[in-house]
Amino acid sequence: MKQLLILSGKGGTGKTTIASAFIKLSGARAYADCDVDAPNLHLVTGQGFAPKKTDYYGLPKAEINAERCIKCNQCRQKCRFSAILIEKKHLVEKNYQVDPFACEGCGVCEAVCPVGAIALKPAVAGELMLYSNEKKVFSTAQLKMGSGTSGMLVTEVKKQMKSAAADTELAIIDGSPGIGCPVIASLSGVDMVLIVAEPSVSGISDMERIIKTATKFGTKIAVCINKYNTNIENTEKIEEFCAKQGLPFIGKIPFDAEAVKAINNGQTIVDIECPSGTAVTAVYHKTIALLFEEDGRSA
Repeated sequence: MKQLLILSGKGGTGKTTIASAFIKLSGARAYADCDVDAPNLHLVTGQGFAPKKTDYYGLPKAEINAERCIKCNQCRQKCRFSAILIEKKHLVEKNYQVDPFACEGCGVCEAVCPVGAIALKPAVAGELMLYSNEKKVFSTAQLKMGSGTSGMLVTEVKKQMKSAAADTELAIIDGSPGIGCPVIASLSGVDMVLIVAEPSVSGISDMERIIKTATKFGTKIAVCINKYNTNIENTEKIEEFCAKQGLPFIGKIPFDAEAVKAINNGQTIVDIECPSGTAVTAVYHKTIALLFEEDGRSA
């Protein structure tokens, strides 16, 4: 399985719009949305059937047994995350409780409790979803608010996709914006990264950061620009940067009002005739040629 990962250094570049177009153009049987904090690929690729859902357990959370607790306050004093709260009623202190959003599962409270009233318990950190039938496999997930295990959940999304579509030639992965844990987990094991750049000052800075991050994984990197005609000067700077760094620059996609209408209607930009759809088709063919270049094949 060849895995093509589509990334951007920042949100709002059109990464998911391009990923959905690639999925449509390739007829990909396997694809994934690894933006587990805010997954939205399903809004455009519409599956038409319900997914298999599985609870994902990340780091454990502390729980306090109110009957055994002697209210010695040791746990509250030692918790560096201020996750131990005191329930009060009519200004009278009652039970000690754990704030699940603040608890990091470090286990200090469990260790210092003199009566064993605190225990670390498995906690649901998110939900894995797998849409699978004889035609396609789509893996995604939703991280639970307050959970800090986004990278681990991304790894599970990719494992789920590979397990369900092991014999598929091409998989397209829509990654997360930025350079944090979910992006690093997305990068692991992929064959090529397509970076979608935006011709803005912040877009150029974030593009450079994600290129540095991806380079450390030793994978192929290519760059395209979305909404290039919103700032021609910055577009030229991105092209010059790619030339200096020896990175394949594989195309420019214009800002297109018709693309906005298509996305709002739940369509990809290659479902309609529009300038952005034509441009992304050219970018797609160059990307696939580069992805399969080493073994002399094309998808």
